[in-house]
Amino acid sequence: MESAEIRRRWLSFFEERGHAVVPSASLIADDPTLLLVNAGMVPFKPYFLGETKPPAPRATSVQKCVRTPDIEEVGKTTRHGTFFQMCGNFSFGDYFKEGAIKYAWELLTSSVADGGYGLEPEKLWITVYLDDDEAETIWRDVIGVPAERIQRLGKKDNFWSMGVPGPCGPCSEINYDRGPEFGVEGGPAVNDERYVEIWNLVFMQYERGAGDGKEDFPILGDLPSKNIDTGLGLERLAMILQGVQNMYETDTLRVVMDKATELTGVQYGAAQNTDVSMRVVADHIRTSVMLIGDGVTPGNEGRGYVLRRIMRRAIRNMRLMGATGPVVQDLVDVVINTMGQQYPELVTDRKRIETVALAEEAAFLKAVKGGTNILDTAVTETKAAGGTVLSGDKAFLLHDTWGFPIDLTLEMAAEQGLSVDEPGFRRLMQEQRDRAKADAKAKKTGHADMSAYREIADGSGATEFTGYATTQGESTIVGLLVNGVSAPAASEGDEVEVVLDRTPFYAEGGGQLADQGRIKLDSGAVIVVRDVQQPVPGVSVHKGSVQVGEVTVGASAYAAIDVNRRRAIARAHSATHLTHQALRDALGPTAAQAGSENSPGRFRFDFGSPNAVPGTVLTDVEQKINDVLSRELDVTAEIMSIDEAKKQGAIAEFGEKYGERVRVVTIGDFSKELCGGTHVANTAQLGLVKLLGESSIGSGVRRVEALVGVDAYNFLAKEHTVVAQLQELVKGRPEELPEKIASMLGKLKDAEKEIEKFRAEKVLQAAAGLAAGAQDIRGVALVVGTVPDGTGADDLRKLVLDVRGRIQGDRPAVVALFTTANDRPLTVIATNEAARERGLKAGDLVRTAAKTLGGGGGGKPDVAQGGGQNPAAIPDAIAAVERLVVETV
Repeated sequence: MESAEIRRRWLSFFEERGHAVVPSASLIADDPTLLLVNAGMVPFKPYFLGETKPPAPRATSVQKCVRTPDIEEVGKTTRHGTFFQMCGNFSFGDYFKEGAIKYAWELLTSSVADGGYGLEPEKLWITVYLDDDEAETIWRDVIGVPAERIQRLGKKDNFWSMGVPGPCGPCSEINYDRGPEFGVEGGPAVNDERYVEIWNLVFMQYERGAGDGKEDFPILGDLPSKNIDTGLGLERLAMILQGVQNMYETDTLRVVMDKATELTGVQYGAAQNTDVSMRVVADHIRTSVMLIGDGVTPGNEGRGYVLRRIMRRAIRNMRLMGATGPVVQDLVDVVINTMGQQYPELVTDRKRIETVALAEEAAFLKAVKGGTNILDTAVTETKAAGGTVLSGDKAFLLHDTWGFPIDLTLEMAAEQGLSVDEPGFRRLMQEQRDRAKADAKAKKTGHADMSAYREIADGSGATEFTGYATTQGESTIVGLLVNGVSAPAASEGDEVEVVLDRTPFYAEGGGQLADQGRIKLDSGAVIVVRDVQQPVPGVSVHKGSVQVGEVTVGASAYAAIDVNRRRAIARAHSATHLTHQALRDALGPTAAQAGSENSPGRFRFDFGSPNAVPGTVLTDVEQKINDVLSRELDVTAEIMSIDEAKKQGAIAEFGEKYGERVRVVTIGDFSKELCGGTHVANTAQLGLVKLLGESSIGSGVRRVEALVGVDAYNFLAKEHTVVAQLQELVKGRPEELPEKIASMLGKLKDAEKEIEKFRAEKVLQAAAGLAAGAQDIRGVALVVGTVPDGTGADDLRKLVLDVRGRIQGDRPAVVALFTTANDRPLTVIATNEAARERGLKAGDLVRTAAKTLGGGGGGKPDVAQGGGQNPAAIPDAIAAVERLVVETV
């Protein structure tokens, strides 16, 4: 059975059973704690943590995943790989253990003709958590798995959590016996090579506390809603269904190794060292295609570095097997053809994926040519000096200058009998990161290798910026990149990066957003420009798309910016300078700029301050800014030496590097700053500045956000409308509104307290009557019933405990009361010590009731709480509790 069919059957099986089919999320994790999606449940994490309500109570997916912690082991064994697909089915407060177990068994063991995978039941072994009697009972008594094929394992193997406080629970794993040729018998507890895990069922039923490792943490109690999270490794199941020895021989990887054989003449299975290389190539090329397909591009940081590292490792292993020329095109095509059956977007996006991959191969082959000589020289020098360790600075040079990932240097050095000073290398890398602005650099470089920009700069020189004096003008296209790769031409619809010899477009910098606009060619072609960056100093790269016609290098062009956008940004930038100076006047020189962003009609300004700025001070700052506007001060710019600028008291702008000659922007007698941005000619052009407020963005750093011009006017107009409406409602003048509204809110709060007090008293008044009406069930006092709708959980709990306390003597007592709050059923059940001695536990009773209500619950043996989805089922839940009491006693 091919991998694509395994995937299709999985989704079809669960969709037929009421699960919403969720497409695989991108490998680029929408999670600040992750570089890449590394588990099937990652996209569902917000639902399990209760941060977001799930779109459906049941869901299923086949999620793309990448794990790279043990990348050096890939190829050395047949078990390690970076990319894999995790088939999952999820329940959010719907079915629990029995449902998950039944689904798993049915899908695995049903015949192929009936839509299953057709595995032999006698070859399946089960593991459960040490004290999970419930799961073992289901496997043994409901499913019919013999007791000798069910094994119990500890927390390390059969208990799941996210590694942080939150949901957790026991696991039950399904393992497949591959036969005696894979080792001794005895089940997965003895030999996990023979009895390979294929499906893990996680029963999220507890909440864990803080702790280290997989075992050292406390269980705090039951979750209010029990969830299911399962994961079946598609590649592992494919290995079994396709009758091969390991995942590298499955259909989606074997074809890559076959292509590698075709390109190198090396047969898989011929020798240990070439087998390792084959597996590295197969795994890494497939992972590279999937990453590029999801928008990752090679780089030196984060995800980009992961991609670059594995691509270059794959290319080098092809060369170790004898490949002498480019190989990526053929290998990538095989992966797209194979994986495209499961992910059609790979086929649709083939051109872009190939372009990115080929550019990285070309850059690496160029690096290898120069870097290998450097490495060989360093190795020779180290050995001649009697050393056995290649220095960290040599490894850093290879990485920084020639693009050698550290693992490549480690491998090549090891082949010549040397180790590498990794700590020294890591230290130098960290120093480089500290100097770099990683986020800004990533945005500026886009998808292209820096060398492409440098080649343009070397050939054509710096871009002449004409935007201070004009908003449009003639120019010539001197550089063109399509999807991050240098190209002679681009066609309609292509995403391009264009370099002009001269431009009126302002490139993002100094906190000012880039201009947008159009570039028109004499041929009639049009480029819509969305962004402008300077990845290489002095070279402005216009990023956009070809709207009409064909664009070619060397063509004459006419560049025109969006004038309204420029003017709005210029107003914001000038307002930022005024705000900076006004804050310094109010708070002192410590209110130095720590960042800014000037966008059309609004800006934000970050500054140093150990404390929040009082509202009165912020009001004074705003008034001072607007006073300056009314003075109609001229705004001028002058080029001078850095020394002269300092003598004049100009303030340096945050994060900028300055040469010997700098541009100084002066606003009358109020402000003077070093700045390369665009500004208004006179402060009167700003119209109005409205500070929206200030907040903390980090230790000792505050942020002011503001509106400028028409945006500020519109904001105040809306506020005026709101004030007028409030005046009408409370019958008062504007200056009276705060006092009147505060008085009304105070009265409302007092009334709510009185209502809550009355409700609680009314509920508790029923306690005596409920206790007196207790049923006698074989000597057990059972109080069961409903209380008025709207009773809150706290009041219901108080009432239940009060009733329990009113039952006299040592008579066993069970109190189970139900209500409906916010259209959802709620129950609290309590038992006394005498009842618990007879086997009546509140947690068991609540679980029975909550299941009937369509939900879940839990708690301690003496008191527990639960809820559900269906208020109409409360009578049935009451009956279920009564039956359980009768059956127990």
